[in-house]
Amino acid sequence: MEYDCIVVPSPVGELTLVARGTALAAILWENDKPNRVRLGAMRVDDGCAVLQETARQLVEYFAGTRQCFDVPLDFAGTAFQQEVWRALLTIPYGQTRSYGEIARQIGRPAAVRAVGAANGKNPISIIAPCHRVIGATGELTGFAGGLHAKETLLALEGIALSSDREALKTGHARRRAMPIDTAQGCLF
Repeated sequence: MEYDCIVVPSPVGELTLVARGTALAAILWENDKPNRVRLGAMRVDDGCAVLQETARQLVEYFAGTRQCFDVPLDFAGTAFQQEVWRALLTIPYGQTRSYGEIARQIGRPAAVRAVGAANGKNPISIIAPCHRVIGATGELTGFAGGLHAKETLLALEGIALSSDREALKTGHARRRAMPIDTAQGCLF
């Protein structure tokens, strides 16, 4: 099957939106690794309704006026990957989960590394919010769009980053996600 695509600008770089039929199949990063998401032949289709709607909703998300997305999704992956990706959809805007929490949520508490691998293969970044998954200690870990993009998305959602003071002393600072009470403008 052929895929339709469009490229849209965003605060985290150009994003390639990809549809299969009437559903969104992927959001690819500007510098995405080849074959991170396996897709067939693609053609540019500026008139594709689901891609135009996805682009509109992404503009609203980046403007801070949208917290939930409402476009049909077409995840292509193994049964385990799809289970992880469906779990990502349950993480509320402005909150984070650890890989271990996702593993427990899907009933596979020992599958933390496999959850991490599936998270890295998430084809529908941002909408299936893999950026909201962090290390067990709150540290940011790998992200297909790069850690700067992950930081930007978390900050947009009111998640600030702080450094571990002890790690700063040793030169091994880790960035940690911390919720922000946006109404109060302070950490809680």
